[in-house]
This record gives sequence, structure tokens and C-alpha cells, in this order.
Amino acid sequence: MQRTVESVLEAATAGRFQRRLLGVFGLVWMADAMQVLAVGFTAASIAQTFGLSIPEALQTGTLFFLGMLIGATLFGRLADRFGRRNILIITVALDAVFGVLSIFAPNFIMLCALRFLTGLAVGGTLPVDYAMMAEFLPARNRGRWLVMLEGFWAIGTVLVALAAWGASVAVTSDAWRWIFAATALPALVGVFLRLWVPESPLYLLRKGETAKLRAVLNEVLQTNGRPQLGEHEDIAPSKPAQASGIFSPVLRRRTISILTIWFLVSVSYYGVFTWLPARLADEGFGYLRGHGFLVLVALAQIPGYVLAAWGVEALGRKPTLIGFLGMSAIGCILFLAAGTSQMVAVPILLMSFALLGTWGALYAYTPELYPTASRATGMGAAGSVARLGGLLAPSALAVLFIQDFSLAIALFCGLLVLSAVAALFIDTETRRSALE
Repeated sequence: MQRTVESVLEAATAGRFQRRLLGVFGLVWMADAMQVLAVGFTAASIAQTFGLSIPEALQTGTLFFLGMLIGATLFGRLADRFGRRNILIITVALDAVFGVLSIFAPNFIMLCALRFLTGLAVGGTLPVDYAMMAEFLPARNRGRWLVMLEGFWAIGTVLVALAAWGASVAVTSDAWRWIFAATALPALVGVFLRLWVPESPLYLLRKGETAKLRAVLNEVLQTNGRPQLGEHEDIAPSKPAQASGIFSPVLRRRTISILTIWFLVSVSYYGVFTWLPARLADEGFGYLRGHGFLVLVALAQIPGYVLAAWGVEALGRKPTLIGFLGMSAIGCILFLAAGTSQMVAVPILLMSFALLGTWGALYAYTPELYPTASRATGMGAAGSVARLGGLLAPSALAVLFIQDFSLAIALFCGLLVLSAVAALFIDTETRRSALE
């Protein structure tokens, strides 16, 4: 009797094994969020320590995102070639090492170099995490669980905001060192937890490693309290890979569409949340001034993920993505129309809610658009264009932000509308579809 990997995962359901996997991946994803968003929270302190302007200090962010761009492309391809597990352990170990060394950087040049290397490692975790998590989930639960994994980004956002708030109160100088220490701790713990994670069953199937595949599937079944594979139950061999390149004719349209969305959303998201912390801390209106409101902004992300987790399963990936992009654009419009501090608070909270719901839908949708042979490569490409957007946000747009913050928000509104248009051109809806 032959069974498919998908049918075995459906029989196993999403249970204890997937919860453990979510905890391991989520911890490091939370650490990644803290590392990324530390760019905005540390800029003022780095500038003070090294006698720089804030735009100059934000070059740490430029190099961090450059590292992420390279890391996402490099490690995504390596994960498709050499396996998810090995690359996963390497990237998290590098994240922890360079993250810790950043705390002790003696000068700005060394700090920039270490942030580049940290970004290289963080960028590499993105394609591996989501490809691997998707490949352990049954189709009927996949979208919701992938959004739940992305939800750890919101937890990381809250924690880095709290860390920045605490550092601003507790220390008089070099607050950035304490913030980087807080961002490095979850990655250190994650290194040891990642050793537990087995290799992806779909990767093992593609490589023809039948014995290891049976062992992994039996581990999933046993952990979830389900009967293991019988002696006479074989796993159907992998179908020959067809059109596995992400720009092959059958995949080209969806690749161009999804990468366009990743780039435009990234420019908007990192543009807002790289500059907003410094702006609110220095020039905020009334109660919007300082880190306290930024914690509230971070908390607003959590219901965005909850709604996205419901939407991707109930409505589908594409409608949910387009809906959140529309809400994000509306938040930008409301920000431009606001005048008082009370009125400004609402669109900021809406942007935080909607942009993070957008990310949740994107992370659920993207890995499902590609076959196993190129899933990590596709996620790596998405991560790369997102980091390109992150590169532009703190550096190339610096002059625009300094001269006219409202004009920058108007630009992001236009980019988000273009993203929604690009989503219309994606040629498939993947809700409850089996992974190839």
C-alpha cells in the first residue's frame, strides 16, 4: 500500500509536533524581528555614541539589510540543494554569534561590519523557516499556522520596543548596546532548540532518502499520538520535478507578481517603522512622544495577525492579502488627513495592524506558490527583494523623510495600492492545496 507524504501529514493532523516546531521557529523569528527593528530603535543612541547624525547612524541598517539580501538569496538556494536542517542550524548559529559581538563593537566601522554579518545570517533564516514549517503542515491547517509563525514578529516588535524603552530610562549612554543584547538572547537559545528539528519530509522525498523519510514521518505521527506507518505501507516516490525554476514559464507570472508585492510592501513597512520611532521619540505630539506609544503601536500588530490567520483559511490567500493591502493604504491616507495627536494615533495604529496582517498573508501564500525543489529558493528571492526595499527605506529615502514626512507617507500609500494591483495577477489560489 502506498501513501503520500501529504496523506500522512493529514492523518497526523496539526498537533504536538507542529506546536513544538512553531515554538522553535517562532523563538528565532521573534529574534529576527528584534534584530531588524532595532535599526530604528538604536539609531539615535548610536549617533550619540559615535558623534554622527541619525541618517549616518542608520547606515548600520543599510548594511544590515544588504546582508539580509545576500543571505536570503544564498541560503535559500543552499537549503534547496543541501537540505533545510543543516542550513537552518548554520544561519541561527551565525545570527547568535554576530549578534552578540555587535554589543561590544568598539567603533562605528566595526559595528557596521558586524551588523552586515548579522543581517547575512538573519536573511538566511527566512527561506528556511517558512519552507520547512510549510512542509510539516497538512493542507487544511497550513495557512493559519504559517500566519501564527509570522505572529511571533509582533511579539519581537513589542519586546524590542520595551527593551528600547527600558534602556532609555535605565542608562545614560550607549543604550544601543543594551538593545542589541536583548535582540541576541533569543537567537542564542534558538541555536540549541534548532538541533531538535528533523529534516523536511518533502525534501527527503525529493532526494529519495526513504529510510530517513519514514523515520521523520513516524516521529510526527508518534508525537501527535497517531498510529505509525505499517510495515507494508510505502511512501509514494516523488514525481519528477517539472518547471522547478522560479522564472520557468509556468511559474514566471506568479514569481514576478509576488516579488513585486514583497518589494513594495517592504519599502513601505521599513520606511514607516525605521523612521517612526525616532520621529515620535523626538517630535511626537503629546502622549505620542516617546517609547510608550511605540509599545502600543507594536501591540496593534497582534490582532492584525489574528484576522489574517482567519482570513487565509476562510476567504483564501489572495483576497486576504488584497484586503490588508487596501487597509494599509487607507491608514496612510488617514495619517495625511490627521491634525491633532488623537487623530494621528488612529492611522498609525491602523497602519501597524494592517501592514502586519499583510505580512502574515504574504508569508502564508508565498511558500505555497512553489514546488519543493524551488520552495526555499522562491522564499529566498522574496526575502532578497524585501531586503532591497529595506535598503532603500532608511538610506535612499532619508532626504525625503527629513524634508517632508507626509510626502513619504503619501508615496507609501501609492506603493501599497500598486501592490494590491500586482496581487490580482497571481495566477493561483492555494487555500487547502497539497504541496508539490
